[in-house]
Amino acid sequence: MRRKIGGNLGFRQACAATFVFGALLSSGAGARAEEQGIWEREKLTGDWGGARTAWEEKGVEVGIEYIGEVFSVLSGGLRRGTTYEGRLDVSVDTDLEKLVGWKGGKTHVRLFQIHNSGRNVAENVGSIADPSNIDALPTTRLFTAWFEQDFGRFSIRAGQLAADDEFLVSDTAGGLLNGTFGWATIMSANLPSGGAAYPLATPGVRLQVNPAENLSFLAAAFSGDPAGRNCSDDPQICNRHGTTFSFSGGAFLIGEAQVHVNQEEDAKGLAAAYKIGAWYHTGNFADQRYGIDGTGAIVSLATAPDDALYHSGNWGMYAVVDRMIWRAGERSTSIFVRGGVSPSNRNLLSWYIDGGIGFKGLIPSRADDTLTVGVAYSRISKAAIALDQDTLALSGPPYPIRNAETVFELSYVAQLAPWWTLQSDLQYIVRPGGNVPDPDDPSRTVGNAFVVGLRSTITY
Repeated sequence: MRRKIGGNLGFRQACAATFVFGALLSSGAGARAEEQGIWEREKLTGDWGGARTAWEEKGVEVGIEYIGEVFSVLSGGLRRGTTYEGRLDVSVDTDLEKLVGWKGGKTHVRLFQIHNSGRNVAENVGSIADPSNIDALPTTRLFTAWFEQDFGRFSIRAGQLAADDEFLVSDTAGGLLNGTFGWATIMSANLPSGGAAYPLATPGVRLQVNPAENLSFLAAAFSGDPAGRNCSDDPQICNRHGTTFSFSGGAFLIGEAQVHVNQEEDAKGLAAAYKIGAWYHTGNFADQRYGIDGTGAIVSLATAPDDALYHSGNWGMYAVVDRMIWRAGERSTSIFVRGGVSPSNRNLLSWYIDGGIGFKGLIPSRADDTLTVGVAYSRISKAAIALDQDTLALSGPPYPIRNAETVFELSYVAQLAPWWTLQSDLQYIVRPGGNVPDPDDPSRTVGNAFVVGLRSTITY
């Protein structure tokens, strides 16, 4: 699990910065020649006096979004408390054919300014699955920056990439806030520095082939460790601004086959997506149970051996099903299921499964609102469990044996305006960390955490 560090902006400063930012944009170019009312426009700051439309016609699209959220741990976890987290997201996308006549060329750059009130919700809960999918070290960070060439049936993308932008994705699961419903814990907990995923993208290249209208194959190679060479601290500190451009730690290779059905707006049938993928990492991975003592013998890590026992390479497989099961006009119901496996001896988690259901327009008068329910189960590997049993045999009780962590989440997104959503969220996390000792009282385990949250997302 990635360690989270306190904020560089307090709650009041973050709120003030957001207010000032929005006010400046609203009172600027967007307010000068905007025909639509504030509650009808697609973006809060409108068309910037026509400049936005003019740029898009020339192939330049600027995106500005601010997410602000409050999470409270009401019971369980490591500590009670309320936190504020915020993220300003700025992106620039270009269509090079419109801009300079380069057919099939595209570029993309995305930057974040991340802040909090001094502590993130993950620090209060102590779970493997982060309750917030925007949790990160407070900083200003380059996230992704790439060039893509589209050749028709296939395309190549190269630059600083994030695997969670295109792999293991479920649109229905995207209605939930817990990070595991994006880049699942079987990836974030098992890969070095969490893998090439938010908030740490890495240099990489991605190939996409579309042999048929509804069939795609994706393959990508990423740098193996986003933190960079010889990082002994939090990976996000080692690569604080996203400019390390790490080429260390081997290579992370991933491939995915995708079948999309009835994706067109006027499709008669129900939309569905089916995906199956596999990954391989070329780096060295420490055994979860054994190490090497001073005589060269292989012994349990519970005896504090001199060296770790390493395995060459790591791998995993996964599958995703995301399909609509009912639709009436703009209202619909969709379900999702995702699962994955990895070898036990070199990974904290050996298998994972999540699933849920999403309702769009559950209230007939609010067709754009969504309600999503999800459950995620992260299974601790047999090797890690065996280490706990070794430790218990040596130290005696009380010492808990890890088994699994389960996340339950209920989230409702209210579309208050085309540019503004307000999302209320409830999470119940069973055995945070998989059933681990409470650092303040090792005689008991970290209690089941009940977390409530509220997120505001504004598109400028």
